[in-house]
Amino acid sequence: MSTIEPRTLKGFRDYLPTAMLAREQLIDTARRVYRSYGFAPIDTPALEYLEILTGKGSDETDKQLYRFQDHGGRDVGLRFDLTVPLARFMAQHSAALGVPFKRYHIGPVWRGENTQRGRYREFMQCDFDTIGTLAPAADVETALVIHDLIQALGFSRFQIRVNNRMVLNGLLDRLGLSDRSSAVLRSLDKLAKIGRDRVAEELAQFAGANPDQIRDVLRLTELTGDNSAILRQLEPLVAGSETGQAGVARLDQLLAAAAAAGVPDNRLRLDVSIARGLDYYTGVIFETFLDDLPTLGSVCSGGRYDNLAALFTKELLPGVGASLGLDRLLAGMEELKMVASASTPATVFIAFFDPQRLVDYLRLAANLRAAGLGVELYPDPKKLGAQLKYAARRGFQTALVAGENEFAAGIVQVKDLATGHSRDVSLAAGIQPLLDALRDSPPPRVRPLP
Repeated sequence: MSTIEPRTLKGFRDYLPTAMLAREQLIDTARRVYRSYGFAPIDTPALEYLEILTGKGSDETDKQLYRFQDHGGRDVGLRFDLTVPLARFMAQHSAALGVPFKRYHIGPVWRGENTQRGRYREFMQCDFDTIGTLAPAADVETALVIHDLIQALGFSRFQIRVNNRMVLNGLLDRLGLSDRSSAVLRSLDKLAKIGRDRVAEELAQFAGANPDQIRDVLRLTELTGDNSAILRQLEPLVAGSETGQAGVARLDQLLAAAAAAGVPDNRLRLDVSIARGLDYYTGVIFETFLDDLPTLGSVCSGGRYDNLAALFTKELLPGVGASLGLDRLLAGMEELKMVASASTPATVFIAFFDPQRLVDYLRLAANLRAAGLGVELYPDPKKLGAQLKYAARRGFQTALVAGENEFAAGIVQVKDLATGHSRDVSLAAGIQPLLDALRDSPPPRVRPLP
């Protein structure tokens, strides 16, 4: 009988324990930050009716959808993000939930797109959103959550770039391009990837823009200076457009409020070149970049979408939020050597080499677990050297060694696997001296995730 070659689909990946432990730590951190602002957890199905998903993001996301017919002959698709399912969710449940409603949602999404560095066809998103309010305070809070989240994940060198679709729409209105805004915005969203000249070609080809219109659109994206200077340069570009002027005012208000809340100016930057390619954005938009990996792409993006739920309900359900690109961020952290090398969640390893003392080993492990420590007991009474080699490979820092003589004397050896140094700890007074010795163990050799 022939064997099947074990392999994964292109754009998909397995997560070994080291990466998965880091992934779970990122999720735990995101969950903690979201909850600190009052966001509550929800979940939605991975599969949705196809009509729920299509036409909501962009032509590009429609092409990337994994779609098929289920066993009942229904047209269905795998969700490509967590925002469109949220719009459907709120249309169904807003009466029971009430508004404003603040939710976070952590789950996988699927897009059949070209794979590249830090981007997969199946990836995890960690979203948070506020639904049911148009208040600028919700926009500001979104910026604050992004800032606190990236900082809590262990980064000090990052930049949240902010823009407002109202500014872009105001300029397009003034230039007579309002009816082609989707094509313009999708081209602008590629600016960092394909460059100015290619974007100019796309604006001509797909948006039908003339040279003067292209010049003015690209001029908007090339404004430089600090936040105040860019705001001053924006005002004449959107003069005469009520929408554009309102967008500039909202940006001014957001930047001032975030600064008052303690966000440094160098971490929240006005960048009118960002457009976000999804069609549903209507107001503020965010993209977050790591200073040490500027080409990685945005690791936390989002914005305001005020009309998305209108396809499902007549109730006004505006929303604003953002999504942490967990797997892209994890790829960056691996590149920056920020992921601990350990492949075990336990902190203490107990060697087992006296088969007559199994009950004693189990009792010791149970007492340590009851005190709140993660403990792994080796399952086979192999040679001590082999067990310690296994423990070191898994990333344990400390091993407990005890055989017949140690148990008879009421002691256990606490062994530092980095240095090989051991010391005896008496168990005559109970487990507390051992807990104290373990607390004095050296820190991990590889910088852990926060």
